[in-house]
Amino acid sequence: MNHKTKRMPFKTTAQKIYIGLIFLFLYAPILTLIMLSFNASRTRAKWDGFSLKWYAALFDNREIMQALWNTLLIAFVASLAAVIIGTVACIAINRMGRKKRAVIMGITNIPMLNADIVTGISLMLLFISFGFKFGLGTILLSHITFCIPYVMLCVMPRIRQVDASVYEAAMDLGASPLRAFFKVVFPDILPGVLSGYLMAFTMSLDDFIITHFTKGAGVDTLSTKIYTEVKKGIKPEMYALSTIIFVTVLLLLFLVNRTPKEKN
Repeated sequence: MNHKTKRMPFKTTAQKIYIGLIFLFLYAPILTLIMLSFNASRTRAKWDGFSLKWYAALFDNREIMQALWNTLLIAFVASLAAVIIGTVACIAINRMGRKKRAVIMGITNIPMLNADIVTGISLMLLFISFGFKFGLGTILLSHITFCIPYVMLCVMPRIRQVDASVYEAAMDLGASPLRAFFKVVFPDILPGVLSGYLMAFTMSLDDFIITHFTKGAGVDTLSTKIYTEVKKGIKPEMYALSTIIFVTVLLLLFLVNRTPKEKN
């Protein structure tokens, strides 16, 4: 017993060191980037004092601001459309037989397992075949397409848990099918719908490969714009932009995970 007790402090210390090294490996590059965004010098080799000029230069850069607006617009609209289509699809699939449901769900899971480059090239060839003009419209259609399976993955488990008799009871009491859905079914599946929307929004915001193949000339999102700028040489404005994105995501995660304590 004493031998085991003596080894416990060493085991605890080793675990703390191991976890500390993991966090250091993950966040040291990000902290370095944040520090460089406040460096007055353009070069990364020396520290020339604290400055916010790169943030001012970032907001003065019309191309980056336009790319940011395009990214947010596409992510918002694509996620909303994917949630509506995915939720309706889940309701329809849930009313099928077991075998048909399994086959359809297997087919809808293929885009998530498929390589992004294959999806991007396939969509590009599809748009060319139909004579679509490449631009924000083709990017939006592409994002809706690959976001739908992620929405269905989040919504379907919630729909499977809904008791169909409650929906039928609401209609027996005089509610129309649409009113019964929004009053009875929708509140139960709302957590899955919100999770699907956030998942789709994140996937759309982060996508590069599919966007790269389906965007038109002169149209950029943040991912494609940063890729273009990095090929020319990393500008300090990119450090400022990355810092803002990181802090924004950190705040959103904090707000989402900050749930009120349940009262006894």
